[in-house]
Amino acid sequence: MNIDIIVVGKIKEKYLNEGLKEYGKRLSRYCTLNIIEVDDEKAPENLSDKDMENIKNKEGEKILSKIQDNSFIIPLAIDGKNISSEDMATKISDLMVDGFSHITFIIGGSLGLSDTVLKRADFKLSFSKMTFPHQLMRLILLEQIYRSFRIIRNEPYHK
Repeated sequence: MNIDIIVVGKIKEKYLNEGLKEYGKRLSRYCTLNIIEVDDEKAPENLSDKDMENIKNKEGEKILSKIQDNSFIIPLAIDGKNISSEDMATKISDLMVDGFSHITFIIGGSLGLSDTVLKRADFKLSFSKMTFPHQLMRLILLEQIYRSFRIIRNEPYHK
């Protein structure tokens, strides 16, 4: 299984990078993980709605250019489906059974994802109605993907 995670922006915090590195190492037993970073657009504090859309669209173009044609696309979106860890494991397992060997998760920037990226989705995933920093969301997503593979293989993992 190949898993791409396309993200907007870079991680500067050492503790997050260490966590990402640890989960990347753990996941190497189950899949080929590729984290693809695209540059974020500068977003001053007082943006108009039109400026926000323009920024999301520019970031969206960069994201879309990194998506492989044969991949199942799962953007993280507040209005996506909220599922349990077990349901996520089932989703990944079902995709493998259905012949998908490539899944792409997408995490937007501070303003979210453009409509064009969301329209490209095969399945929109929500972790919560709350808003999380996109840098932290990257770590949470990796942990849940790791948990999913442990569940799929009936391996112990704390609940």
